[in-house]
Order: sequence, then C-alpha cells, then structure tokens
Amino acid sequence: MNPWTWLTTADPTPGFTRTKLLKILVRTLLFVLVVTLLQTLLFAAGLGAYLKTWWGTLLLITVVYIPFFRLMTLDQLVGPPAPRPLKPGQKPTAAQASQVRIAKRAEKNRFAGVKKGPPKNMGGGRR
Repeated sequence: MNPWTWLTTADPTPGFTRTKLLKILVRTLLFVLVVTLLQTLLFAAGLGAYLKTWWGTLLLITVVYIPFFRLMTLDQLVGPPAPRPLKPGQKPTAAQASQVRIAKRAEKNRFAGVKKGPPKNMGGGRR
C-alpha cells in the first residue's frame, strides 16, 4: 500500500489500536518536520526576530496546523461508514429498505397538521 494512502485513510476500528497509534505518531512527526523546516527557512530569510516572539511562534504553528487539521484529526472524527450504492438488479438489504421507508414517511408527514392560512381576498380591501 502507498504510504501516503495508508497515512491519510481513517482506521475504522474502535479505540486506539497499535496501527492507529502508529499513524498518529507519524502524522505528528510529519507536522513537526514541516514546522521545523518552515521555521528554518524563515530564519534564513531574516525573519528570525519575529519567530522568537510568542506571537510569531503562534502564527507559524497556526499557519501550518490549519492545512494539517484534517490529517491530524482523521482518526478522531470518524463517522459511520457511507452506504454503498446498489448495483443494478441488486435488492436493498432490510436496513437500507427501512431507512428509505423512514425517509419517505418523514417527507410525507413534514407538513402534517399544518393549517391552511386565511382565504386571500382578491378584491383588494374590505367591503
């Protein structure tokens, strides 16, 4: 498997398994490596005086962390797996059929009990 694909694919197993912890460690090391390289380049460009302040360091970390956010939180924000589309001629499973029925019923009952508004007077005023 491609290392980048392995690193950017969420692990669906619950809890912190050995593989998941290894991925988190590799992502953290990659983040630290990028921050260090960027900091070295900024020092070489003559912006070291700004990076020595707390706000300069905070700005650097924030600028690097925003693109890394999805990669860093990939295993913590795993939701339920997306349903697979049906192949032509394949019947839906009981769970899929029940979800479809629930959605249809919710749409049908969306306006149930809503009273009609008062009749509109097309004459334009009181008589």
